[in-house]
Amino acid sequence: MPVIDAHQHFWKLADRIGEWPPAELAAIHRDFEPADLKPLLDAAGIDGTVLVQTMEREADTVYMLSLAGKHDFIHGVVGWTDLKAKDAVQKVAALSHYPKLKGLRPMLQGMSDIDWICDEAIDPAIAAMIDHDLAFDALILPPQLAQIHEFANRHSQLRIVIDHAAKPYIAEGKISEWRSGMKALSLLPNVFCKLSGLLTEAGEQKPQAVRPYAETILELFGPARTLWGSDWPVLRLAGDYQSWFNQCCEIVPSEHHGAVFGQNAIHFYHLNG
Repeated sequence: MPVIDAHQHFWKLADRIGEWPPAELAAIHRDFEPADLKPLLDAAGIDGTVLVQTMEREADTVYMLSLAGKHDFIHGVVGWTDLKAKDAVQKVAALSHYPKLKGLRPMLQGMSDIDWICDEAIDPAIAAMIDHDLAFDALILPPQLAQIHEFANRHSQLRIVIDHAAKPYIAEGKISEWRSGMKALSLLPNVFCKLSGLLTEAGEQKPQAVRPYAETILELFGPARTLWGSDWPVLRLAGDYQSWFNQCCEIVPSEHHGAVFGQNAIHFYHLNG
């Protein structure tokens, strides 16, 4: 079974003027392209990745698809389009013609309107995503868990994955409210969860602080609906690729490695390899 990193990014700073990351985040304030990641994948024994958007620009999706066309290790792309635009249905259909376009992601975590995702104006675009076999990445924070639950319940045929487990407040040691919201989501069979991004949320705490949150993900979503991802290069703010992979290999029971580190990503995103 191939080993898949279900969440990584590439970017060029020249394309991101005025966008995140700021210069003070020195570890990630530079270009990151396939040649930077490939040695890390080879060293860790990773066979392929899912490349995920980082900007609310269609040009970013075009850039990612162009990279995917040149590099075989990029097995899928999660792009962006304005899901409430008047021509959203047409845009979704057009993007679906790219074989490696596997999903779409609105950047919900940065929206001041936490009810944006509950607006029925999004429904035509979501119906188009379902029709064209595209998945939905939910980039959210804990206060948005109830809204995503409402959205996921309304669109039960849409495959949804919670990026970075909704970024729990690990640095503050908060777990109960997050766990409650995640438990409600886990009861919906169309919702999956990424074991990714947690190290960054740990702040100044030791990497071991991640374990109870990772174990909660595995407990709630089970070994069949948990996907491992690196969140590289954002991961560089808190650790390195190999160490994060090793840490997760220790947390996930060995009998579930095939599923969590590969099979589930292939199943969820309908990857071809």
